[in-house]
Amino acid sequence: MTVDHLNELLLESAVILLVAVGAVRLSTRTGLPSLLLYLGIGVLLGQNGIGISFNNAELTQVLGYAALVVILAEGGLKTSWKAIKPVVPAAAVLATVGVAVSVFVTAAGAHWLVGLEWRTALLLGAIVSSTDAAAVFSVLRTVPLPKRLTGLLEAESGFNDAPVVILVVAFATTGELDSWYVLLGTIALELVIGATVGLAVGKLGAYAMRRIALPSSGLYPIAVLGLIVLAYAGGALLHASGFLAAYLASVILGNSKLPHGPAVRGFADGLAWIGQIGMFVLLGLLVTPATMGSAIIPGLVAGTVLVFVARPLSVMASMTPFRIPWQEQALLSWAGLRGAVPIVLATIPLVSGAADAEQLFNVVFILVVVFTLLQGPTLPMVARWLKIGEGDLGQDLGIESAPLEKLHGHLLSVQLATGSRMSGVEVSELRLPKGAAVTLVVREGSSFVPDRMTVLREGDELLVVTTDEVSEAAELRLRAVDQGGKLAGWLHNAEASPSVPRRKAG
Repeated sequence: MTVDHLNELLLESAVILLVAVGAVRLSTRTGLPSLLLYLGIGVLLGQNGIGISFNNAELTQVLGYAALVVILAEGGLKTSWKAIKPVVPAAAVLATVGVAVSVFVTAAGAHWLVGLEWRTALLLGAIVSSTDAAAVFSVLRTVPLPKRLTGLLEAESGFNDAPVVILVVAFATTGELDSWYVLLGTIALELVIGATVGLAVGKLGAYAMRRIALPSSGLYPIAVLGLIVLAYAGGALLHASGFLAAYLASVILGNSKLPHGPAVRGFADGLAWIGQIGMFVLLGLLVTPATMGSAIIPGLVAGTVLVFVARPLSVMASMTPFRIPWQEQALLSWAGLRGAVPIVLATIPLVSGAADAEQLFNVVFILVVVFTLLQGPTLPMVARWLKIGEGDLGQDLGIESAPLEKLHGHLLSVQLATGSRMSGVEVSELRLPKGAAVTLVVREGSSFVPDRMTVLREGDELLVVTTDEVSEAAELRLRAVDQGGKLAGWLHNAEASPSVPRRKAG
């Protein structure tokens, strides 16, 4: 590649990226999932569009895996452990038992209604049984659902990639299949090792990040992403589930109150968008619409079985023991969004040379496009019809911590979100621990030094200086007031943070 070729490539990539960014705005206005627009861009650039010839399934698979790691990292970093902790057992069952039910019901439908051989039908069922993290994370954050359901869906989408990848690789092999008990044992072992790697990297990484003061704030996001990629690669090289390792490591890191936390999440968010755009455009390039005619009917039939039979049965089998109401089960069924993950997984048979791999890829593509277009925009309407929702949900209090190594202190940047109960509270009523003080308030573009009687408002940004000894207590106190108001800590009510001890006046 010459410099001139590089210039042309950069120009084309910049134009595609800017068009894709503009498509995000269109998708938010119309409710259309942005992944469909990115796939459309790729198809338009492909052989039946502008004419770019691309058929490298192996490269697509490799880059797709890399993009999925970044997407899982972004989702994990933004996942609240407090929100998903109560539903982790249910999410784990849905991501394992639910996946098994979905695979076999979808395979049965594909075998009896479409005429696929059992092995190809099982491969199709495995490919489409994973909900897509990118689709779930992007759509659910625009739908005001109860935190329990949002946490359950996010945790499921983070967990279920691992067993599904193992099943797809097993069914896509050209040799004989292992016995079912060998396959189950392999899945269990890979999940256990992957979880162990993810937990270890997340815990040790968080411990190190909180105690090492890096010379530049820009190094913290890079270090966190490096830890997550380390978890994925470590798990994969141990023949375990790298995806599960990456997701668990990112959840731990995202909930560990790391220095410059908002900057870390913002950096991961930007990389995830680039990963999504690149992955979907590349998958669109791999598609040849002229050859997809014979895949339309099988894709629609298999998708109908998956969405209206397999997914509801998998949710019912997994959630009934947890006494989830039928309305919430119905919403969980409809919110099982597919996206790029099934299409990326459909490249595995292409690379391995499995029978009918190209036709299978086309069937998966049709299924994902049609049923994502059906489910994504209608999810808010279904939630209203089932009378499930909480209106406009307030955001968590944003606190960014920057260590002041030489001064043995911390500088907390606190952003009051819409709906924060800290609004209307006077600075003195925060009752911060001794050694912590609000030193500056930024309001509507202007900054001023507050006094004890200054009343805080939504949208304010506070700079709080603390000593090392009380930085954690100060942050806990701020979060308690954000959730419970000025009386947090005085009254034993559910809105006050249980982790914050009551303090005496003065």
